[in-house]
Amino acid sequence: MPDQEIKPNLNEASTQDAQLAAESIASGEEKAPTVNFDADYAAAQKFSVSEIDRTGEGGAAAESATAPKYQTSKPQETRTQTQSTGNPDDFIELAKEVGNSQAGDATNVSDDLVKQALEKGERKN
Repeated sequence: MPDQEIKPNLNEASTQDAQLAAESIASGEEKAPTVNFDADYAAAQKFSVSEIDRTGEGGAAAESATAPKYQTSKPQETRTQTQSTGNPDDFIELAKEVGNSQAGDATNVSDDLVKQALEKGERKN
């Protein structure tokens, strides 16, 4: 992409300095800056990776910087084997147990409990 000239817009100047610069460019007192996007992009690529990262020392430095400070235990894999009984009643019983454990006592809401909740939720002036 070749050099592009910046054309200021006086209506979009956000500060007084920007407005003064735009006016002086528009009147011809100052030359409008030019921007070479390709050259700027290439220069930015040089700065995206530090010099040390281009060597083997960079990997070692990164490894030591991200190494854990404390040792943690390794989880042990455990295997559980279920005995298939082939009896559908066993499954039904298990499903009832799981269903009750998830709901807990949340399904047992009485009128007294609702009344207490409403009383606690009222504003106290």
